[in-house]
Amino acid sequence: MPVLTRLIPSPVVVDIRPGALDDLASVLSDQRISHSGKLAVAVSGGSGAKLRERIAPALPGATWYEVGGGTLDDAIRLAGAIKAGHYDAVVGLGGGKIIDCAKFAAARVGLPLVAVPTNLAHDGLCSPVATLDNDAGRGSYGVPNPIAVVIDLDVIREAPARFVRAGIGDAVSNISAIADWELANRVNGEKIDGLAAAMARQAGEAVLRHPGGIGDNGFLQVLAEALVLSGIAMSVSGDSRPSSGACHEINHAFDLLFPKRAASHGEQCGLGAAFAMYLRGAHEESAYMAEVLHRHGLPVLPEEIGFTVDEFVQVVEFAPQTRPGRYTILEHLDLKTNQIKDIYTDYAKAIGS
Repeated sequence: MPVLTRLIPSPVVVDIRPGALDDLASVLSDQRISHSGKLAVAVSGGSGAKLRERIAPALPGATWYEVGGGTLDDAIRLAGAIKAGHYDAVVGLGGGKIIDCAKFAAARVGLPLVAVPTNLAHDGLCSPVATLDNDAGRGSYGVPNPIAVVIDLDVIREAPARFVRAGIGDAVSNISAIADWELANRVNGEKIDGLAAAMARQAGEAVLRHPGGIGDNGFLQVLAEALVLSGIAMSVSGDSRPSSGACHEINHAFDLLFPKRAASHGEQCGLGAAFAMYLRGAHEESAYMAEVLHRHGLPVLPEEIGFTVDEFVQVVEFAPQTRPGRYTILEHLDLKTNQIKDIYTDYAKAIGS
């Protein structure tokens, strides 16, 4: 019998709107998520803890676990704590570190994960990856997608603006990542998953082209949906290719070379994407991307996040080493120090004009 379709790993519930948190208990009572109401809820000491007082009365069968940070050890401790609880599901309530810890812990004990992010800093809120600090620096661990995602835009609006800005940079960088994937296909014959590429590209384009700003619910809705779609695109393709190219290699290089000075993931990815677009000769696209990023308060030059031109050149030169085996415009051009410096000078002039 011919295969007529394919199953897409994705949440059974995606609820993105103002006031969504008020209906969290109804989402969790879905028989596909929790039949008994026994839930392990992981929260941070910050935004998640503040929301606990608000939603705890609606979740009488929940046990609450405060997670100290975003390390592998934190995630393993959380898994150990919930292992004997006979829960139906794990709920991650908080920022990206808490969501990633909860994802890892839920996977370790074989439970579904409900993601309830309190900010939109990056596309990890619905991705099949948990990024955790470990003894070697930082690692990415494969995990199942969340079974449900609940994003209350009223809660998102209360988060510091820099978190929303970071999410914009991460979403927009999809456009550069897909261009790198297509380059790898043309040069090396790397297979592209067309559905994953379409989802990731349209997510990035929706954020890039939206006329609104971070104070608008309409824009926040599009951004949240874009980050969810980016995560699902990674599940469809089976890796991070739809959302990670030269932009993310540059981000990883910042983190590795300057761990105490690095900016946020999304800020570095947005800057990396605008520069990578310029590297591939898409000068008009690069200038437009830089213009939009600037409009949202994001950096497009290394000086804007405290780095010198020479340091940025060092970052770009080192970046291919962060993802061995991944082919992007950086590997394709194989630029030397002086070449990177010359191109950066042209890039800075182009986006400043």
